[in-house]
Amino acid sequence: MTQPLLEALAAYFAAKNRHEIDEMLAPFSETAVVKDEGEEMRGPAEIRAWMEETTRKYRVAVEVKNVERDGETYAVAALVSGTFPGSPAMLHYHFTLAGGRIAHLEIG
Repeated sequence: MTQPLLEALAAYFAAKNRHEIDEMLAPFSETAVVKDEGEEMRGPAEIRAWMEETTRKYRVAVEVKNVERDGETYAVAALVSGTFPGSPAMLHYHFTLAGGRIAHLEIG
């Protein structure tokens, strides 16, 4: 069942669609961890570098299709299109929040 998208997640996806790196990074905590494409990024500097590289490389647009919530964990299914092989593709974003901020994100 689709749940409402929490403000921090809505802000992340809106900024992602505008390719605004500062706004994409804003909802993340100082100790956040991101896992994507077999890589793990920790903290604002590494996460920013990942955002800059993937935004430049793929220029994605994300359309949220489903949101599931279990406490502070959100599973978001989204149709993602961009300049990558197999575009568009359904990707799954798994967020864990702490204090209303993104503490962990895994994309698969």
